[in-house]
Amino acid sequence: MNRKVVTTQTAPVPVGPYSQAVSNGTLVFTAGQVGLDPNTGKLVEGGVEAETRQALTNLQAVLAAAGTSLDKALKVTVFLTDMGQFAAMNRVYAGFFPAEPPARTCIGVAALPLGAAVEIEAVVPV
Repeated sequence: MNRKVVTTQTAPVPVGPYSQAVSNGTLVFTAGQVGLDPNTGKLVEGGVEAETRQALTNLQAVLAAAGTSLDKALKVTVFLTDMGQFAAMNRVYAGFFPAEPPARTCIGVAALPLGAAVEIEAVVPV
């Protein structure tokens, strides 16, 4: 297996002992991204919609560093701390996947790192 760690400064640096993504030469497995501004290291303001937009923007940056893009995503997992915010998250999410969206799972969770409202991860071919 050809295991390669993917890193970029255009997405937030990991807040723990994990990589932004790992590729096996065929697929890229991203770590979950929250709505952190990579320049400030703080969550963006504006609630779940702003955090979703930033999380997906961060994912785009990580995938670009891996030589691929979000439009090739096979599977996306979304974690929400409030399933009552599903529609708001979904409106923003839909804008990133206007045609033939990937398979997706959305899971309600009790809490996310740094007090985030949403976290998103993806599996994408190289």
